[in-house]
Amino acid sequence: MHYIEDEAEHLTGAPELVIEVLSPGKENYRRDKEVKLKLYSNQGVEEYWIVDGFLKQVEVYRRKNSKLILVATFLNNDEISSPNLPLFSCDISKFFR
Repeated sequence: MHYIEDEAEHLTGAPELVIEVLSPGKENYRRDKEVKLKLYSNQGVEEYWIVDGFLKQVEVYRRKNSKLILVATFLNNDEISSPNLPLFSCDISKFFR
């Protein structure tokens, strides 16, 4: 936190990783997959995961050339990991129990 907080403890930077869990509804889907993706991309987030419990998948976007782009879609028995969490890996099926 000390890297992205000022002296008054206001956030002044973007997190490296944002994990979004989709809520039901068309508007929520649009907000998370379009509006928030663009916002996080513009703010400098390095990686954005969209966890879709309805489709039981996780989309992973990573920063390339100053923009978040879709790099992978993980399904049921795939294993997810991140360069931002070097000791973490998890079978996607554990996300949806």
